[in-house]
Amino acid sequence: MLVSEPEAVSVEQFSEDDGTVVLELSVGDDDYGRIIGRGGRTANALRTVIKAAAVKDNRRVLVDIVD
Repeated sequence: MLVSEPEAVSVEQFSEDDGTVVLELSVGDDDYGRIIGRGGRTANALRTVIKAAAVKDNRRVLVDIVD
């Protein structure tokens, strides 16, 4: 499992004027480093997977990890 506190994970979705979907991912304090990963590798991988899924639906999705 990627996080140790799954109950602390939340995702909020917003739409920008140009149709871009913004996902704000929030995790517990102890899991923040895990989600970012060494050198941001885990965060970049997560963004890549989500963007790839969005491209299939002709959408633009941004993922912000908030602390």
